[in-house]
Amino acid sequence: MVDMFPVLRVLGILVMVFALAMGLPMGVSWVQDDGVWRIYPWAMGATLAVGALFWWGLRKHTRELQPRHGVMLVTLVWALLPLFAALPLMLALQQVGRPISFTHAYFEAVSGLTTTGSTVLSGLDTLPVSVNVWRTFLQWVGGMGILILAVAVLPMLGVGGSQLFKAEAAGPVKDAKLTPRMTGTAKGLWGVYAFFSTACALAYWLGGMQPLDAVMHMFTTVSLGGLSSYDASFGHFQSPVLETVALVFMFAASCNFALYFVALRKGHWGGFWHDPELRATLSVLAGGGLFVSLLLWAKGVYAPLDALRHGMFNVVSIATTTGYATVDYLGWPVFAPVLMLLLSGVATSAGSTGCGIKMVRVLILVKQARREMTRLVHPRAVQPVRLGESAVDNRVIFSVLAFMLVYGGTVIGLSMVLLLTDLDPVTAFSAVLASVNCMGPGLGHVGPASNYAVLTDFQIWVCTLAMLLGRLEFLSVMALLTPAFWRR
Repeated sequence: MVDMFPVLRVLGILVMVFALAMGLPMGVSWVQDDGVWRIYPWAMGATLAVGALFWWGLRKHTRELQPRHGVMLVTLVWALLPLFAALPLMLALQQVGRPISFTHAYFEAVSGLTTTGSTVLSGLDTLPVSVNVWRTFLQWVGGMGILILAVAVLPMLGVGGSQLFKAEAAGPVKDAKLTPRMTGTAKGLWGVYAFFSTACALAYWLGGMQPLDAVMHMFTTVSLGGLSSYDASFGHFQSPVLETVALVFMFAASCNFALYFVALRKGHWGGFWHDPELRATLSVLAGGGLFVSLLLWAKGVYAPLDALRHGMFNVVSIATTTGYATVDYLGWPVFAPVLMLLLSGVATSAGSTGCGIKMVRVLILVKQARREMTRLVHPRAVQPVRLGESAVDNRVIFSVLAFMLVYGGTVIGLSMVLLLTDLDPVTAFSAVLASVNCMGPGLGHVGPASNYAVLTDFQIWVCTLAMLLGRLEFLSVMALLTPAFWRR
């Protein structure tokens, strides 16, 4: 337990920082006079008090975080921060006469911070505007990972962050430094994130959105989260211009932010376009969108231009794990929504704001499979797995294989749990897969025209667990369950 004290101290600091984030919806609520601004000081005060209790009580435990500490802290942050994020939701909705249970509030908060975009709320158009701001802002905070921001901030408070960065960074390769210090790396990535955020909000505003709508939908576009302030999701706007803007930024956010950082820092973009993962990601997104558009036209669902518009937008939205919808795509030929759901697992890059398997793992698996087939014919051939000009270390390959085993086992296991509750197979499998991939809408009863409120509380907790496992990339959580982790 003593080994947990440094972790709990840093957790207290992060909780206090998170409490300050509630100032945004409080300010919006006061300016817009939506009738709930008084609940935010209570929520902020309670969160600050808990964080201060941990930090002050354990202030003497200041040693540098080790790798095991990073794993513990990342898991605790993503499991506990939604508890505090749920407070404003519960208090505000109680005040306007639309109370929700703790289960639904925690699910909504987890969905926000993990950038999943699932919701149990309806009547979004009539919610207090500050509640929608808080829901969407949670996705923006979770998009790049609140812990990467903490790596930039915590050194100022005497807390090292390198192990935290490695635990939070997505993808199989976590040790590559973009700058000599991890703090510089985190600041650089957040700088790129802030640049895209500003550009996206301005583009939405110039495209015709109201300023507050532009900011809220910027929060959920660059984070690939997809929560909207309208029940009709992005279809509320019925604007090809705004859909084009969203497409551009969903494409951009699905790529590795480290590539943007390096290109901007060195002043040239040659390496950016030669990255094999980026080329594969953009090819799959564009190819999948065009293929489904062609299918919709061939099947007579839409005229050619409408098929291109709806097919490209919805495929890219689902494949990048954003989850916006402009139409109810469950009415399309069944091949299309199933393909979109499967693409949500692979069509984002490591180092992007998306979740799922990540394209780099798929490339490594394909190349490893090709190497094994070559060995059947030429047993003595030396053929390293390469990504671009670099050989992939065997430890990375083993890590990818372990990840895929746990990923598949988790999807199958949690789907079977939902089937035990008599949920139909399509809804059960798609709800788990959409939650694990942090994508949002699934198929069946949790499709784009519905939401997760149709599930029972137990089923919602299963999906909540799936979202947390998917955001933490499984192995971090699984490591906590091994006896070796707790040995000195």
